[in-house]
Amino acid sequence: MTMDKTWLYHCDSETKQQSVEWRHSSSLCPKISKCKNLLEKFLPQFFWDQDGIHLIDYLPKVQAINAEYYSSLLVQLKDILKEKYRGKVTNVILFLHDNARAHWALATQKKLAYLCFQCLDHPPYFPDLSPSDYHLFPGLKNQLKGCHFLSNMEVIGATETWLDGQPSEFFLSGLQKLEQQAKKCNELRREYVQ
Repeated sequence: MTMDKTWLYHCDSETKQQSVEWRHSSSLCPKISKCKNLLEKFLPQFFWDQDGIHLIDYLPKVQAINAEYYSSLLVQLKDILKEKYRGKVTNVILFLHDNARAHWALATQKKLAYLCFQCLDHPPYFPDLSPSDYHLFPGLKNQLKGCHFLSNMEVIGATETWLDGQPSEFFLSGLQKLEQQAKKCNELRREYVQ
């Protein structure tokens, strides 16, 4: 099981590749409208494993991610796993998350131990060891790039549509890459891989 968070924007400009178009030398350039809600964004947290996404928490604008809030998400996640696997959850769940302060707070560590989550070591500032950063988020952000949304609900809808369209092999391959990335990291004595 792994988790990570990323900013999603109402208006994310196109990449250079997406905006390329063939035109005749005498044709006019297309008008590009500026997005009024350019700075509108929110921070969802994705909890997933080889079977897919289990929980997405769309952080309310006024909520900070602290140990209490994060611990409540872990309880939700454990309940979802129990329901999904009908009590067949193993005694210990291997769990990979980054080194955010809320993740390593004493209250969170106690909650993780109580819920039987065993945390894997994650070196600080290593996006190449976060399956979300190198596997899940690039495809999602590419899908949303160049789209203009009027509300959080539209972004959420587009996000969930894209995630639902991914085959189960997509998630499994992301976690299989983690093993390769970890081996590279160890070979390079914890130097940055990518």
